[in-house]
Amino acid sequence: MDRWKGKTALVTGASSGIGHATAKRLAAEGLNVVIAARRMDRLGVLAAEIEARGGKVLAQRTDLRDAGSIEELFEAAEGRFGGVDVLVNNAGLGHSAPLTSGSTEKWREMLEVNVLALCVCTREAVAQMRERGDDGHVIHVSSMAAHRVPEGSGVYSATKYAVRALTEGLRQELRELGSAIRVSAISPGFVETEFAEHYHGSEAKARATYTRYKVLEAVDVADAVAWVLSAPPHMQVHDVLIRPTDQVS
Repeated sequence: MDRWKGKTALVTGASSGIGHATAKRLAAEGLNVVIAARRMDRLGVLAAEIEARGGKVLAQRTDLRDAGSIEELFEAAEGRFGGVDVLVNNAGLGHSAPLTSGSTEKWREMLEVNVLALCVCTREAVAQMRERGDDGHVIHVSSMAAHRVPEGSGVYSATKYAVRALTEGLRQELRELGSAIRVSAISPGFVETEFAEHYHGSEAKARATYTRYKVLEAVDVADAVAWVLSAPPHMQVHDVLIRPTDQVS
């Protein structure tokens, strides 16, 4: 990780869960961090914690469903740190919204946050990375749902299959450009975050999801992000699949 000290990482969805843990981990590794989410109050608490430990941080309220807001995020990152060297596309959400009965708005939100916002963030980050020496790393936090379709989650899973395609598509584009920028995906199984409560719309169902067996913690995924970044420049980690030991599929 020494090669990343003093570099800048941007983490979306940093107000809780995996994004929160990843921002703390990267700051501890000596990176400047740009943290983005809608809940500015939570970002403020995280920023204060990072700064108290000697880290450098920029907190930016960002609506990932608004391309203009994303562009403002990257402009702010450039203004504060000169641009980004690492992008962690962590923000994502799911709804229990089956294809035969789900609401259009829930489908739209999943597509806009999980796919379109990831595309916009990637485009803006790669542009800055190329200006800063054509080096860097884009990491998509995907899901085991990108590798199989859990019952009733066809639309959500489709967004994560899209992330798989976008990871490979970006890899091909970067190789065609002769760029040193690398791209990776990390696909976790069950992780105890706010995801399940949002997905089911029920605290009780979320608790049941996370108490059947020992699930992953957000810090486990943050550790995987750090491991991917620590790979030598000649090695590209394409996708990391991590699941609780007791998870069946």
